[in-house]
Amino acid sequence: MPIGSSVELTSAPDALVRARQRAALMPDLLVEARRVVATVIAGWHGRRRRGVGENFWQFRPFVEGEQVSRIDWRRSARDDHLYLRDREWEAAHTVWLWADPSPSMRFQSKAAPVSKESRALVLVLALAEILSRSGERIGYPGVLDPVSSRNAAERIAAALLGGRPDHGFPPDEKLKRFSELVLVSDFLDDVDDIVARIDRIGRRGIRGHLIMIADPAEEAFPYAGRTEFRDPETGAKLTAGRAETLREEYRRLYAARRDVIGEHCRRLGWSFVVHRTDHLASEALVAIHGRLSGVPQSLGPRS
Repeated sequence: MPIGSSVELTSAPDALVRARQRAALMPDLLVEARRVVATVIAGWHGRRRRGVGENFWQFRPFVEGEQVSRIDWRRSARDDHLYLRDREWEAAHTVWLWADPSPSMRFQSKAAPVSKESRALVLVLALAEILSRSGERIGYPGVLDPVSSRNAAERIAAALLGGRPDHGFPPDEKLKRFSELVLVSDFLDDVDDIVARIDRIGRRGIRGHLIMIADPAEEAFPYAGRTEFRDPETGAKLTAGRAETLREEYRRLYAARRDVIGEHCRRLGWSFVVHRTDHLASEALVAIHGRLSGVPQSLGPRS
């Protein structure tokens, strides 16, 4: 059983029931996503990236091999260094969004107002809403090819009603070089498998952003006394006579897995944000939008 996937014993609905439940929730999730967007959108503008355009973006030091014609001589005259004048990228960019549909994402403890799956879908739909307003091309691997449309969130929601697989990473055969991929998951699969998958995607020139969704009970492990746990992926059970004796070791292993994934993302130049379901969805939205916009990772991974 993967560390962190322990949950209170619940009945596991079959795939058809789950699909119907998800379909019933989708309109409400879309409304919630738009409400979240409305709370953070004031003052936001499109993502700014260096590229071909007319609007000034930033000065940066000249590097040997770049075009001399791009040197800004007025800025360079202020000190002993040469500076280039970068312009803002104005072409549409492709951003792929994906929310993990694995059974573990359906977990919701008493300390959380929503399940991990609901929060992941709200974040994906909210990102689709914001990025499409900026003119980006939005896609959902295996569900919707990239579209440049102001109603991208609605189109993703409608496409998801047609069903999606219940396990695994998203299909990546259509992901192209220089596109970006936002993965929203609890990342409770085998750590080595997660690292290998993001490595494979990163080697293709795709920039990734991971949002790790956590229920507060998964971090705190508040269980005590005789407790039965079930792995939602396999159905395997574990009965602990005194669950509180497992708390410290569990927390250590849970934090270690998070550190491994976060550190590997940093090595790849990917961003990594942790978000708890008892916090506001807007916090995660602001954090990941900042990463997409190029805000330095040093500002902090938590939301």
